[in-house]
Amino acid sequence: MDPRLVRDSSRPDTWIVHVDGTDQSLVDLNDPTYVAFDYVERIIDVVDTAFDEGVRITAIHVGGAGMTIPRYIAHVRPTSAQIVLEPDATLTEAVREVAPLQRNSGIKVRPQDGVTGLAAFRDDHADLIVIDAFAGSGVPPDLATEEWFKEVRRVLKPDGTMSMNLTDLAPFRYSRRVVAGIATHFSNVIVGAEPATWKGRRFGNVVVSAGAGVDPYVLTRRAAGGVFPYRLIYELELSRWLGKAQPFTTQDSQVSPAPSTPPMFA
Repeated sequence: MDPRLVRDSSRPDTWIVHVDGTDQSLVDLNDPTYVAFDYVERIIDVVDTAFDEGVRITAIHVGGAGMTIPRYIAHVRPTSAQIVLEPDATLTEAVREVAPLQRNSGIKVRPQDGVTGLAAFRDDHADLIVIDAFAGSGVPPDLATEEWFKEVRRVLKPDGTMSMNLTDLAPFRYSRRVVAGIATHFSNVIVGAEPATWKGRRFGNVVVSAGAGVDPYVLTRRAAGGVFPYRLIYELELSRWLGKAQPFTTQDSQVSPAPSTPPMFA
């Protein structure tokens, strides 16, 4: 068995995908709506806000791991067509061995990286694009550039929605540049993180969402009902947070900060 897959002893038929010292996803074979990780729940909030339960959607997932979000969508929106772009074919096969997808799930996995895989799609193809891809502990540099987000915008339908998981620490020099690239091509941009991450007390997940389906007021109410505190910024507060941050380009892109990086204060 792949050592990156660890059984969760607290729940039956549940597996955790563990890569480079980090728990990346959890799969509960008995309950696809159980997601465990707070940042995954916040992405699911975006999905549920943008699309009614039961409505078929077309989704592209850049990054696969345990395929927690695709499984969730397949459960609450049956017949949805989903493509997962996951270059680590060995990990995909290991996940399928212990946590196989349900028959006729509508989920197809392609052993491709995000840039290569997304280039194959026609314009206006997807209702939803979720980007949750890591090379080791960092977001690949080519998935953080202004050119990449232009490609994401091309593949999304005009009323489509995107959501991306980043990892960073205060003062968010990396995330601000990524979000600046997203804001170049999308409206309704919203950024969320746990209060401890916002305040610079610890390294953490930063979830960025954008597009027609993003409703900051509904998402704020949903986050307020979560188990753990969560703060979202948008509109004027987001503009102030971004400041003069410039988008990454293919010429100057970089991997996201490592978890061991000490806090950087402006």
